[in-house]
Amino acid sequence: MKSPVALIGAALVALYTLTISAADGITKLISQGYAAPQLFALSAAMVLALSWGASRLQRSAGAGGLRTRAPRAMALRAGLTVLACVGFFKAFQLLPFADVFLFIGLMPVIAALLSGPALGEPLRREAVAALGLGTLGLFCLLPGGLSAVQPGHAWALMAALTGTGSMLCARYIGRIETNALAQVFYPNLAILVVMGAALPFVWRPMGLADLGWIAAYALFLFAARWIVTVALRLLPAYVATALMNLQFVWMVLIGFVAFGEVPNLGSLTGVALVIASGLWLVFAEHMPRQQPTAARA
Repeated sequence: MKSPVALIGAALVALYTLTISAADGITKLISQGYAAPQLFALSAAMVLALSWGASRLQRSAGAGGLRTRAPRAMALRAGLTVLACVGFFKAFQLLPFADVFLFIGLMPVIAALLSGPALGEPLRREAVAALGLGTLGLFCLLPGGLSAVQPGHAWALMAALTGTGSMLCARYIGRIETNALAQVFYPNLAILVVMGAALPFVWRPMGLADLGWIAAYALFLFAARWIVTVALRLLPAYVATALMNLQFVWMVLIGFVAFGEVPNLGSLTGVALVIASGLWLVFAEHMPRQQPTAARA
């Protein structure tokens, strides 16, 4: 992979971590007073409106639109995105930010395991070592071991599995087409359909302040999903998801300022290892691949 492409992809992922962390903070705030369908149905409708407006601008410029050349992969991505949204909503409702990050940190490992059979992207030896370092960091994030597992951890694990699957689908679709906007539109359409069906059973009246938070969530989410779709065209999935561990920096700040959560020393040590593994993966991807030497006659 050429250096500028890797660096651009890394910069986009870093920007993604900031926007998605802001959305996660709003999710944790809203989850204390409302059910998941209320947040996701309203925000998905707003994201769809933003996507439609952006598509109109693209069409007027002679490009873009909302058509996809990979309808089956897009449908799978949409379904996995719905499941991931529900899982992370429940996880943020039940767990501190630092505990949820444990499972966000698992996503590069899951992506690395699935990228070979799903996308034909075998790992380099340097990447295997980096993932080992990241896994060691994950053990530090949960020092209590299995005895510390709560229902929220099960939701977070489900979210990590389905979220990684959605990202692998995004990279696969990115090989077929370059229309990132379609990958924002159709998953949110699926969220609106599923959550809208449940909305009448859980609806609670909302004040203007809460509606404003949901509008901000939709804006951050729209930007994050558009950015990450482009980034996943430029970087292998396991590299991109490893870099997403930089999200922990923003999550600590939001957790401390908004919710009074302070991570312990074990969590910080584990996070340092996880982030180091992400940077190592980018370095490994940046290095030129060695060409096999010809066998002697």
